[in-house]
Amino acid sequence: MKIEQIYTGCLAQGAYYIVSNGEAAIIDPLRETQPYIERLKKDNVTLKYIFETHFHADFVSGHLDLSRKTSAPIVYGPTAKPEFEAIIAEDNQVFEVGNITIKVLHTPGHTLESSSFLLMDENGKQTALFSGDTLFLGDVGRPDLAQKAANMTQEELAGLLYESLYSKILPLNDDITVYPAHGAGSACGKNMQKETVDSLGNQKKTNYALNQKDKQSFIKAVTDGLLPPPAYFGMNVAMNKKGYDSFDEVLSKGLQAFSPDEFEEMAEHSGALILDVRNNEDFARGFVPQSINIGLNGDFAPWVGALIVDVKQPILLITNENEEQEAVTRLCRVGFDHVLGFLKGSFEAWKDSGKEIDSVNRISAQQFEQEIKEKEAKIIDVRKESEYNAEHVDEAFNKPLAYINEWINLIDPAEHFYLHCAGGYRSMMAASILQARGYRNFSEIEGGFSAISQTDIPVSDFVCQNKILK
Repeated sequence: MKIEQIYTGCLAQGAYYIVSNGEAAIIDPLRETQPYIERLKKDNVTLKYIFETHFHADFVSGHLDLSRKTSAPIVYGPTAKPEFEAIIAEDNQVFEVGNITIKVLHTPGHTLESSSFLLMDENGKQTALFSGDTLFLGDVGRPDLAQKAANMTQEELAGLLYESLYSKILPLNDDITVYPAHGAGSACGKNMQKETVDSLGNQKKTNYALNQKDKQSFIKAVTDGLLPPPAYFGMNVAMNKKGYDSFDEVLSKGLQAFSPDEFEEMAEHSGALILDVRNNEDFARGFVPQSINIGLNGDFAPWVGALIVDVKQPILLITNENEEQEAVTRLCRVGFDHVLGFLKGSFEAWKDSGKEIDSVNRISAQQFEQEIKEKEAKIIDVRKESEYNAEHVDEAFNKPLAYINEWINLIDPAEHFYLHCAGGYRSMMAASILQARGYRNFSEIEGGFSAISQTDIPVSDFVCQNKILK
């Protein structure tokens, strides 16, 4: 028997590849299926089942494409109602894969169809729990995402989650290995550990949600401090439930190369958003006017979902050379399937063609320090509230990037302000959005708070972020 966790850091997502005696199962596969096909071929095994723990909100699963290519059936837990052919398992139903068995444990709460999969090895020993978004390491799935579909409050869903965890999962043996669907950084939880695998026994000791004195205290603990979910989540759920275009077709369309003239014409007539995925340092020095910068070298896909929101939005890409396929792939993972093509030759081709370019007024932390000594300054910190509360520049305003569409209209375009995040990744996103909407009277600070903290600019007292989160 082999269990392989295939972890994707950009999405903080874990898919699982399980092999036993010539047969395989895959749990919660990513959108692009070729890596799984290659693994199956290399191991000379047949894919018997594709297990889905629930209808995912934060990414588009590869279940449909993988099933088409392998003929393996898709398996959901009880109450799931996909709009395509699938096995809807009963609670405690067992599936055989080679010499092992996988039991379906219906564990509603995060969503109504949420299920965990308990693996028994060749000797019948309970070995691993693939817990989906029901149980994370250090946390549990948020119970507020399925309220509308379930016609229930988040408190009622949290009550279901309590029953699932305390009646189905906590009674299991301590030595079982927990394989969750997500890790730290995912918006599907609020307090996840950085590890991606742990024993159930350790989670029983360390996970706050598994150590509540009663159901009411559990409900209060898991619903307290939940931030609004990213707006694209509902659209991803719909794609996972209803179906989507094949990844191969989407990739082929997205890899159409445009010359600068063709790119400009396409941008003018298609209503496409120009998405520049180069790093923030390169973007600051020059970019195609009206471009939005979301760097491929960070939490790219979740930020695309949070800031662009509409998965049907047409997109034109500007990437470094030979990174266009990676960009289209990562957009597909969160359902942005309408990439029209990319700028051939990257930004340098646009610049060399003599077309208009734009840039961001980026200054060093040292220049920032000098300027605010000489005049009164308005400072906007676009980090998360928890980061801001831990430590921030005195007198700075906290305007998290995730909510830029809510606060951007409160900015006075005539009043100069300074903009920063932790290191420059998020503040450049904010800067690009601001400039695309006509705001130009600001200075973005290179290196963000990390660089600012090395100067003598007054900052608040540091407070441990773990204490804030708890």
